[in-house]
This record gives sequence, structure tokens and C-alpha cells, in this order.
Amino acid sequence: MEAAKALPVKISNQFSQDVEEVYQYGVETFGIIQTQRYEQQIWQLTERLSTDYYLFPECYHLETVSKMYRWIILDAHLLIYRVTKKEVQVLRLIHASRSITKIKASRSLRF
Repeated sequence: MEAAKALPVKISNQFSQDVEEVYQYGVETFGIIQTQRYEQQIWQLTERLSTDYYLFPECYHLETVSKMYRWIILDAHLLIYRVTKKEVQVLRLIHASRSITKIKASRSLRF
């Protein structure tokens, strides 16, 4: 199987804010060590998207012909990203219990 072309990964401001909120909640709920491990896992997956962007499934709440919207299910969170011809755009980190409306709103994020 041919390797995917490496694409730059862009992070939305909303994703950065989501990670910060998850971190703050994690420290209060699970402690700093476990929270730092989880955050490290999030960033490692994000970096991996540069070449493995088609490894993860299409986000069925954001279906398109091109299958450009994809997600990673990570414990209790959904990491939602979009693959374009030029880059991988990391859109949101949403708790899995959030409504579908919040997931669908990810489509409107701009860079």
C-alpha cells in the first residue's frame, strides 16, 4: 500500500481551547499526572495526522462525498478533523456526550 503524502497539520483556535478545557477539568478530576498523559496522547495523535490522516474513519455526522471529515475516538472525546488537498485541519476535541449539533457545528470552523 502506498503511503499517504505528508500534509501540514493546522490546529484551530477552538481545538486549542478545547484541549485547555479538557486539561483543566482533568487536573481537577483525575490529577496532574493522568491529565498530562492524556494531553500527551492527544498531541501525539494530532502530530500523527500529518501522514496517517486516512487511517481514522469518516465522521458519520459530517458525511461528504469526499469523506473529508474524520474523527478519532479517544477515550471520552472525539477529535474531529478535516482533510483538504493542502492540509489536515484539526477542528475540535469534543466530549462524546455532547450533542450531534455541536459536532455538526465543526463544519463551519474556518482557518
